[in-house]
Amino acid sequence: MRKFSLLDHQLIPKHEIMSEDELKSVLKQYAIEKEQLPKIKVVDPVIQEVGAQVGEVVKITRNSQTAGEAFYYRLVIA
Repeated sequence: MRKFSLLDHQLIPKHEIMSEDELKSVLKQYAIEKEQLPKIKVVDPVIQEVGAQVGEVVKITRNSQTAGEAFYYRLVIA
């Protein structure tokens, strides 16, 4: 029996853990600190599925009718 993956569902956007270099670039671009990013809990089912840990930042890629792709960033918290 195949386990259902939340990431395979059409309504769940792509989630990926950001590398340190990519994160530094984004923080510099927006002139903010990591703690100023919106938060997402480590117990969120999608966060558990991608394996993100507290303190990591997840990049969420959503399809947008106006922008094509839109990127959102969330800091994983306890």
